[in-house]
Amino acid sequence: MKLTHVLFAASLVASTQLSLAASLISAKEAALPPAAGTLATRGISRGPAIKLTSPEADTPVMTPFDFKVTFEPRGDAKIDPGSVKVVYMKSPFVDLTPRLKSAISANGIDFAKADVPPGTHTIRVTVKDTEGRETNSVLNLVVNK
Repeated sequence: MKLTHVLFAASLVASTQLSLAASLISAKEAALPPAAGTLATRGISRGPAIKLTSPEADTPVMTPFDFKVTFEPRGDAKIDPGSVKVVYMKSPFVDLTPRLKSAISANGIDFAKADVPPGTHTIRVTVKDTEGRETNSVLNLVVNK
């Protein structure tokens, strides 16, 4: 009897964790064709730094995973959280910003349990500081089945 209770509790925890995953990219969006053209970003900039902290760039991960990006202002400027834009680089572009709105702060993006279909996904993050300086960064997420 106790074994069935333990198994039931374990399955309940597992199903709860899966249900807590939030969709960052849908399978339908992942099936769109890639964006045309180059994804160049500027070189040296006085704008804020954008760093993918989780998952590690170009390192395969399993879904769901924590999607974390850090913003680092330069000089005395502050990050303008309202300026943050996150775009999935597909044709047409998919604006992910509304899905991430509650996870965006002046420190970065902290989106727990991101659900993303398998494949390589290119995302562009744009942020401005209070002095109007803008930075764009292209991030690659690699998700295994």
